Amino acid sequence: MGKLPSDVKREVLVRAQDVTDPAHGCEPNKRPIHEHMRIGIINLDKPVGPTSHEVVAWVKRVLEIRRAGHGGTLDPKVSGVLPVALEDATKMVQTLLPAGKEYICLMHLHGEVPQHKLEQTLHEFEGDLYQRPPLRSAVRRLLRTRRIYYLELLEREGRDVLMRVGCEAGTYLRKLMYDMGEALACGAHMRELRRTRTGPFREKTAVKLHDLADAYAFWREEGDEAHLREVIMPAEAAVQHLPKIVVRDGAIDALCHGASLAAPGVLTVETGISPDDLVALMTLKGELVSLARATMTSKQILDAEHGIVAKPERVVMSPGTYPRKWK
Repeated sequence: MGKLPSDVKREVLVRAQDVTDPAHGCEPNKRPIHEHMRIGIINLDKPVGPTSHEVVAWVKRVLEIRRAGHGGTLDPKVSGVLPVALEDATKMVQTLLPAGKEYICLMHLHGEVPQHKLEQTLHEFEGDLYQRPPLRSAVRRLLRTRRIYYLELLEREGRDVLMRVGCEAGTYLRKLMYDMGEALACGAHMRELRRTRTGPFREKTAVKLHDLADAYAFWREEGDEAHLREVIMPAEAAVQHLPKIVVRDGAIDALCHGASLAAPGVLTVETGISPDDLVALMTLKGELVSLARATMTSKQILDAEHGIVAKPERVVMSPGTYPRKWK
């Protein structure tokens, strides 16, 4: 079976050694609970019924927060993984766009199809395909390319076909099922759909809406924050799939003010980076400082003595978290 982009294994290339000052910053899983919620993210299991927008509004109401955003719309009839970013973590929703999605789909065939022909057709739909958004979509109906990373037949009972699909964000699964039916010359439609993965967020760790409400109630009424920490993850969970560059403490505050990252500020860099790739700039404590666009390859960053290696895209860490060391 193929892989999603977020499954790529990377090596760490060490450019320099340094230590971090324990007086500043904090390991992500040790943040005070208010800070944890301010830059937290929930791997939510969306139920069938409400829209993604309604689910996010419910989360804001339950947690008594002002801002939240989701990482990829699910239709009301579709359930499954819906990452919900809280407060300042909403800046990071964009990181999930290139991560890829996984779904379990139930397709109903309109006619009889031999097993070998079905399996062959599924294989033919792997790779790049052209799709035009449906009439009721929220985007312009322009022909576009989307990649199907894998199509795995899980089970078949008569004309009902259960399959696992790994695909690029923005793929219309209902249209995919329709096109498969056309290719099989019998017609087909999607009966049920569940999203089991969005990048690093998987179904097995997703939490229900009532779990979130119970955890918040435990904290507000009894002061027990353990359950809340179980259902809300540090925002760094949303960048697990991105290539990372670890920077010196002395470079952090400049990055928090929107500065580009220069080569001398780099301690380690992960492999697989190409120019214009979205990268995560991290502290030695594992905190996310900002999202940036690489200007060099991993090897060039490792060898560079000077020059800009990444330009800012979105600052996440608050200025002043680390002392100012720039003029």
